[in-house]
Formats: sequence, C-alpha cells, structure tokens
Amino acid sequence: MAALPRIAHVGIAVPDIAEAIAFYRDVLGLEPQPAENADGATIVSLPFGESEVELLAPRDADGPIARFLARRGPGIHHVCYRVADLDSALAACREAIDELKVTVPLWKKEVYEGGEEWIGRGS
Repeated sequence: MAALPRIAHVGIAVPDIAEAIAFYRDVLGLEPQPAENADGATIVSLPFGESEVELLAPRDADGPIARFLARRGPGIHHVCYRVADLDSALAACREAIDELKVTVPLWKKEVYEGGEEWIGRGS
C-alpha cells in the first residue's frame, strides 16, 4: 500500500529570523537546523513532529519573501505536501482543478529520500 500524503513542512514568512527562532526555540522547545539561503531568503527549518516549520526571512528587498511580507505581513507563506508519486498526484490535482474551475499554482518539485514533494504556492 502506498504511503498516505502528509504535510512535509509549513513555510512561514517572518521579518526577523532571530526573533522568530527565539520564539520557536524558547517557547515551543523546537531545535533550529542550520540556516540556508535560497531565492533571496534565509531559511531555517525546525522539526515539528513528523513535519517541519520552515521560517523564511528576506535577504533581498525585492525578493519573493520581502514582497510577500510587504503585501500580507508575517504569516503562512506555503504548505508543502509529501506524496509517494508526484506525477500521479499532480495529474489528479490538475484534473480536479479543471473540474472545479479554480486556480491553484503548482510550482516547485523536489525529490527526497522516501518520497516526492510538491508545493502549492502560498499567495
């Protein structure tokens, strides 16, 4: 039997990475992983049960996280799902979206050990 889909991580846009890390570490007891830089942002993952919280702070004033914060303020930027078969999941999503006549951007593919992920863009 194929593994059930699950939430891989929730991306949260924050204006100050140090302040956000302090909250998750000191209040919730989560241990931050080393910071990474990508797409004009500093990214810090914090294991949260079987999923992760991914803090996203802008490094570039015109990058996607800076634009998100300017438009919407701090908060959930995206939810990343882990599925066993990415191509089948995307095909099923596209079919359902066409039937429902709604727009859901599917924009990023990453493959990980034990499964594949796709991210529905948080906008």
